[in-house]
Amino acid sequence: MELKGKKINFLGDSITEGCGTTGPDKAFHQVMLREYGLAAARNYGVGGTRIARQQVVVNEAFDIGDFCRRALDMDPDADAVVVFGGTNDFGHGDAPLGTFDDRDPNTYYGACHCLFTELLERYPDAPIFVCTPLHRTNEDNARGDGLKPYHYGTLKVYVDILREVAEYYSLPVIDLYANSGIQPKVGVMMERYMPDGLHPNDAGHARLAHLIGNFLLSY
Repeated sequence: MELKGKKINFLGDSITEGCGTTGPDKAFHQVMLREYGLAAARNYGVGGTRIARQQVVVNEAFDIGDFCRRALDMDPDADAVVVFGGTNDFGHGDAPLGTFDDRDPNTYYGACHCLFTELLERYPDAPIFVCTPLHRTNEDNARGDGLKPYHYGTLKVYVDILREVAEYYSLPVIDLYANSGIQPKVGVMMERYMPDGLHPNDAGHARLAHLIGNFLLSY
């Protein structure tokens, strides 16, 4: 895919929003804007948000704005869409995993189906790319932050479901869980790319920009 002059919508959570960087211009999509000559890199990242719908609303700032709702508010003229989420569904979402046959946003499976269907219908001529979550320090804890009894599996369970549903719709997957080279459980990698164990810093975002940008170029 030629990137120069293209307009790309980036739908995500706090990582897409740019949390962890020293400034908005350091977020991976803004690095892509400069280095790949994009016409627009639209930031639809909202911290704390999830792909699936929250069942109990505690904080309206991010409990209301699940990806399925927010996808409908993005600019309609995108040449491509990049979806980057799932880590908050694991970390503090209360939606059950559900089953592959679910088709509504109240389970994680169903929300993935709902989101991808919405995007395909809204952008029938634009490629939709799906990024898997990055590794995080507490990814093996099936209860996420350890405070809420909502979690039904490790982070990898959520990653695998995202891959499975993306494959069903034949959407290209940018597998950052498998191929980012960022594993914060290794001290030097945490220090260099992800100091808080969850959000990449400037160096981490620069790495993401090249991984995502080069994937899009090869598509």
